[in-house]
Amino acid sequence: MTKRFRMLVLSAAALAMLSATGCEKLKARDQLNKGVQAYKNAHFEEAIDHFQKAVSLDPTLINARLYLATAYAQQYIPGADTEDNNRMGQQAIDEYKSVLDKDQKNINSVKGIAYLYLQMKKFEDAKEYYRKATELDANDPEPYYSIAVIDWTQSYQPRMEERAKLGLKPEEPLKDKKVCAALKDKNSAVIEDGINNLNKALEKRQDYDDAMAYMNLMYREKADLDCEDPAARTADLKTADEWVDKTMATKKAKAEKQPGAQGITMDSGK
Repeated sequence: MTKRFRMLVLSAAALAMLSATGCEKLKARDQLNKGVQAYKNAHFEEAIDHFQKAVSLDPTLINARLYLATAYAQQYIPGADTEDNNRMGQQAIDEYKSVLDKDQKNINSVKGIAYLYLQMKKFEDAKEYYRKATELDANDPEPYYSIAVIDWTQSYQPRMEERAKLGLKPEEPLKDKKVCAALKDKNSAVIEDGINNLNKALEKRQDYDDAMAYMNLMYREKADLDCEDPAARTADLKTADEWVDKTMATKKAKAEKQPGAQGITMDSGK
């Protein structure tokens, strides 16, 4: 009887634990739903509170962590270098990473981290996560485009700083051999990477006019490093101009496909 009684007690305890766990999970889902509603109404602080409670009640509820990360990210203000703002951005990244701990293929978390690092100007970290996004979904053109935008930024800024020091006008070629050699060493691989990624983005989305616009900018970066090869500079500038034309043509074609693009047709009265 004693052994049987102990088994009954243990079974009852196990059932009580399961019941309590189930109750916590239900409460977590209730908090998640309340948080989603608050988020939809742009009440982000209230949403964060509900999502935090949901995660506390059920740490395995991935959607709650994902929404919490997104709500933190929504509160982050790019360019505002304050302790509270930086903490909000880091909290978003930490929550996205906690999702990845449980689901390594959660592309929304990967792209969320990449975007936040981009806004924080942590360019190499951003590129690392955008590259992870391309591994998870090779057919999505946007991560390739985002990598190229970072590449262009990393090339453009130091080049323009050197041009400013030399007092060059926008149309003047970069003739200082020493400066040109240093910029080539620094930027050539970045420019090549940017052009390659833009080509990949355009393979996935042929009417990606933003990618076309950056292809123009990339070839202008490349042209300015053709310091000792005027023919190559001319060819790269020609290619850049061609991408301007492609961008404009694509934007025009898209506009013409929009409803009402042909204007209002009046009744002739016949």
